[in-house]
Amino acid sequence: MIACLRLFTALCLAALLAACASSPSSSLGELPRTPDASIEQLLEQATTSKTPEQAALLRLSAADLAYKQKDNARAARILEQVPLEQLKPAQQIFASTLAAELAMSRNQPKMALTALSHPSLARLNELPEDQQIRTRSVHAAVLEANGQPLAAAQERAQLTPLLKGDAANANNDAIWNLVAATPRDQLNNLSTGTDTMAGWASLALAVKGAGTVEQQQAAIDAWRAQHADHPAAAQLPPSLIKLMELTSQPLTKIALLLPQEGQLAGVARALRDGFMAAHFQAQQAGQKPPTIEVFDSSRLTSLDDFYRQAQASGVQLVVGPLEKPLVKKLAAYPQLPITTLALNYSDAGQKGPEQLYQFGLAAEDEAREVSRRARADGMVRAVALVPKGEWGDRVLKAFRQDWEANGGSLLAAQHIDQPVALAQQIAELFQLRQSEGRAKSLQSTVGGAVSAQPSRRQDIDFIFLAATPQQGQQIKPTLNFQYAGDVPVYATSHVYSASGDVNQYRDLTGVRFCDTPWLLDSGNPLRQQVERQWPQAAGSLGRLYAMGIDAFSLAPRLGQLRALPENRIDGLSGSLSMNENQRIERQLPWAEFTGGQIKRLPDTPR
Repeated sequence: MIACLRLFTALCLAALLAACASSPSSSLGELPRTPDASIEQLLEQATTSKTPEQAALLRLSAADLAYKQKDNARAARILEQVPLEQLKPAQQIFASTLAAELAMSRNQPKMALTALSHPSLARLNELPEDQQIRTRSVHAAVLEANGQPLAAAQERAQLTPLLKGDAANANNDAIWNLVAATPRDQLNNLSTGTDTMAGWASLALAVKGAGTVEQQQAAIDAWRAQHADHPAAAQLPPSLIKLMELTSQPLTKIALLLPQEGQLAGVARALRDGFMAAHFQAQQAGQKPPTIEVFDSSRLTSLDDFYRQAQASGVQLVVGPLEKPLVKKLAAYPQLPITTLALNYSDAGQKGPEQLYQFGLAAEDEAREVSRRARADGMVRAVALVPKGEWGDRVLKAFRQDWEANGGSLLAAQHIDQPVALAQQIAELFQLRQSEGRAKSLQSTVGGAVSAQPSRRQDIDFIFLAATPQQGQQIKPTLNFQYAGDVPVYATSHVYSASGDVNQYRDLTGVRFCDTPWLLDSGNPLRQQVERQWPQAAGSLGRLYAMGIDAFSLAPRLGQLRALPENRIDGLSGSLSMNENQRIERQLPWAEFTGGQIKRLPDTPR
């Protein structure tokens, strides 16, 4: 009786699978479908199947059912029993899709990308829509996780005609978030076409190219009129709806609060000149920028008195102060009478009033940028060289936190100080002294001279370097001398003097570093205009001119960045965004020293 029941069950399963299977064409093969059966029943039937194809279909169904029941480990074990290369294309696509989903559940995006690189994916468009949706959805997620946002957006654009209702809206929102985070130069290549992606690219460029919220609203309206048939014209992404709803009083007067005397006067002068250059450019472009009133923070006797005076003169936004003690005082206020963009940062963890925003050339941003870039390049194990002192401690802490939070390992760190100790410190980083000790021990054992070249540890993927150009000039040759010249070095901008010193650049050959767009993209028209009036802006001081220009760009858009934290401003000091503490953070472009010159590198994927 039991044998009869088993036979009946097997026949029912086979019939149900045949009824549920899809056969787009004989060359594609059938797609497995999960029947109304348990995993155990499917696997039992697979062991008694008459053909390998039928057994594979049953096992694929069992693996898929286990995945849907969130038993991912079992799903992976079952999938391993399916001979992928013996399947027909439809089944290969199904298996590759499931393998990618399982890899993503284990946080292994590179393995997922490998699974979706199978040649059978070329025939995805021949499969039923539900399978296309499933495969393209996981492919988009995999591409994004692997740092390919534009490719992920293009994959989602392929999904657009397959989706309806809430699913279509969610997909469009995801496309917008990916495209909005893409640098302008990459969007330019896409915006000239006529397909859906070209429309998304041109919308992003329209929003990025507008300077104020009002200009962005006008740009969106103009885009919708030109792209009436585009999905985003019918339903704007939520972030753009919020942008259109933002109502703010036009910004007509700014107080620029900077020291005109003291140690920071030179820094303040560069910031002021950059700020005013951006103001002049806005006037030349036919805009109506706010009027600027300059106040001397080095003569302040009371912040309260300053704000009363600024209010009385009609100031709507304060840009400054630069001095850290004054910024810390502002951060301690429960609220401020006027919205303020400070040009420095208060202490880490100090939460300021809601009217206070903070912007500066923080070395911590650059440490996080190094972490982001090294991670994108596939690095895992790092060592660090940073200066002794409070600044080096802060930079190392920022790097360590970001690096380890994202799965990296910091094996060791050295705080560099005197050049005479540098060789010893690098030797300790790379454990060369242990190697020399082993050679001496071997010599004493064999009782004679042993020809042995010291060998360094081999588990270091790269060096994180925060150092001056002069320190860098000593460090790179020392690495070569200590048998570590082939280890990649990723540095903050502090290693680059922008002096044009060919000999210095040669000593740094191979070092990769991040820096401001101002110094790495010399073709910017505003930079060229500023340098004609202030030649020193072509050197390292250019970072401050860039910051001043970006402060002017940020002034009317603080409310926008606060309301739309995923938005970015492509500035000259970096790609700017706002974190939850209303601090402006920068992402930076990259370059490499090579042959006495610097060579621009592709940007880090966002």
